[in-house]
Amino acid sequence: MRSTLYYVGCDEENYQPHFLDSCSLCRRPLAHNHDIFMYRGNTPFCSQECRQEQIEIDEANERRWKVSSSSSTKRSNTKNRSNTTSDSRKESDHTNKPVRTGAVAVA
Repeated sequence: MRSTLYYVGCDEENYQPHFLDSCSLCRRPLAHNHDIFMYRGNTPFCSQECRQEQIEIDEANERRWKVSSSSSTKRSNTKNRSNTTSDSRKESDHTNKPVRTGAVAVA
């Protein structure tokens, strides 16, 4: 006799795992009569410790991403500034007019 897992008529051969079947971090099966700790909407965890570990992993990845993106932005800004400065110096040498550099806000 085949056992039904979640839905009537669902057999083991056609069974597709449900996202609340196991912990997203340690892959332990989640009990149906115990607490499930959720994170970021639909990510289940078996304990507060597993959820906290995932939060720390995500925060470390975000910090790493911000550092790498800010360092690449700084490098490109430095290159752009040096090119702009050298271009403005060339122009000011020829025309002897002051040149403004920077952002302009228009309302």
